[in-house]
Amino acid sequence: MADKETLSVIDALTLAHNTEIAGYFFYKFVAAMVSDGKGKNVFNHLADEELEHISVVKTIAESVKAGHGWLSYETALKNGAPNTNAGLSIFQKESELTIRLKKNQTDINAVNIAIESEERAVEFYGNLLKQASSPQEKVVLTKLFEMEKGHLKLLRWESESLTKTGFWCGQIEYSVEKETE
Repeated sequence: MADKETLSVIDALTLAHNTEIAGYFFYKFVAAMVSDGKGKNVFNHLADEELEHISVVKTIAESVKAGHGWLSYETALKNGAPNTNAGLSIFQKESELTIRLKKNQTDINAVNIAIESEERAVEFYGNLLKQASSPQEKVVLTKLFEMEKGHLKLLRWESESLTKTGFWCGQIEYSVEKETE
């Protein structure tokens, strides 16, 4: 029988895994819905990163459950399922995110819902990081925390682009698209 701390870690990893799956399906739904081509690219990119997180979190959870402890992010990624949606249910239960979006299917609403979701993810991984006990656990959770912060930053830039609030004296302050060209 696993000790109380291990069960807590397993529960947290299970919650993280399920949340990453919901995020993946939400981002794929949004990518198909949004009208802007660059917006589609952003949401497809986020969906791809959620697939990576799903694989890593699942592999680490399995290692912890088996009593082998935390794997590095890179090892978990290498040993986990390939970066595809194979193994994910095609009949994914509708999430709170898609239900909210279906009530108002606009690009800005999609971005706002995604921002709220990523803010919760940053908070979640930040809290797990504060509770982390082993160095390996801290490294992995820091990587996930930083990746979620990157998602949040990207979505905030998208929001500024859609609402035209990222401008100073008529000039765009920063362009994600220009950074990737």
